[in-house]
Amino acid sequence: MPSPSIDGATPQPAESDAGFGIYVHWPFCQSKCPYCDFNSHVVRGVDQKAYAHALACELEWMAGETERKPVGSVFFGGGTPSLMEPATVEIVLNAIDRLWGLHQGVEISLEANPTSVEAARFRDVAKLGVNRLSLGVQAMNDRDLKFLGRLHSSEEALRAIELARTHFPRLSFDLIYARPGQREADWAAELQRALSYAVDHLSLYQLTIEEGTPFFELARKGAFAIPEEEEAAGLYELTQQLCEAAGLPAYEISNHARPGAECRHNLTYWRYGDYVGAGPGAHGRITRPGAHGRITRAGGKWATVTERMPTKWLATVTEKGHALVEEEEITPQTSAEEMLMMGLRLREGVSLNRFNSVSGRTLNADRLSFYEEKGLIEQRGGRLIATSQGRLVLNQLLGELLV
Repeated sequence: MPSPSIDGATPQPAESDAGFGIYVHWPFCQSKCPYCDFNSHVVRGVDQKAYAHALACELEWMAGETERKPVGSVFFGGGTPSLMEPATVEIVLNAIDRLWGLHQGVEISLEANPTSVEAARFRDVAKLGVNRLSLGVQAMNDRDLKFLGRLHSSEEALRAIELARTHFPRLSFDLIYARPGQREADWAAELQRALSYAVDHLSLYQLTIEEGTPFFELARKGAFAIPEEEEAAGLYELTQQLCEAAGLPAYEISNHARPGAECRHNLTYWRYGDYVGAGPGAHGRITRPGAHGRITRAGGKWATVTERMPTKWLATVTEKGHALVEEEEITPQTSAEEMLMMGLRLREGVSLNRFNSVSGRTLNADRLSFYEEKGLIEQRGGRLIATSQGRLVLNQLLGELLV
């Protein structure tokens, strides 16, 4: 496996290539956060060796469904991937390198929580090639960390940030804002503190109440309320201003980075590139080259989804070599919708040439002109770009540009 190096600016893909990445889902957590609707499970005594070999097995099956080309990014997401033993990470990375090959400048990201147990593994996974850590801090004060169901304190979070800096070339951490009772002055102070620790990347998400979570029931019963839409918009605007002034402008609606430090794996999603999804509940978007060898399905872009429940996923992979439960060829209409939905979240916008070639669609000229006059979108350098105000009403734009 090559020694990954991600120095230098984030590469701008060619018109025909928006990147190729591998997403590996590790669904296990120490506890379930009350706001989380991700596919995560609290399980004691995980058989890591069995899951590691099953991940390698499913990746091998997926390699037979895709073209062999170097992987530009690997992302271990969850759940809590920092609970993976280093040997598990090693088995997965070796499988990816054997099956596709890792690009010399590959970005390998791993999500982590700032508890002392997980932080102790930083050194070992860094030696294996993980060169970017995404740390789930979520809040910078203990009161709100407790409200969010986090197991760490703010002091532990800061220690984990400092420790991660010694092992990983790149570090990102997440914060959740628009929390109950949070005023602009409170968030400004908290964000300024976070920016003093964030050298290259911050992911900043507004708290949303998702159906099926404990927060959904609590909010429904009136136990708390998140800020109204106008208040939340004010917090969003404040976020953009403070991050821009600190040299970490938004390159995507919720993600801020020093130029060159953008998350390359997530850019593959937003640029509508291909990515393989392996592990329980993983989603993928792959281009099948057509019927040859054991690939019997038609070529074109396909959406894939694997079995969500970890034990059932493991049993299915053991039996069949993979645990895909959904495979659907993506129509031109869906391609157009997905490419716009993802690409307009980015500051760089969407290449109109690539949009036309991939989707075979054109945009509604009347609505395009209307929203340009309103200052919500603009065309520049062959790209369609949502302005900062336009990114706040993307659903409205998408609903009309493709009519």
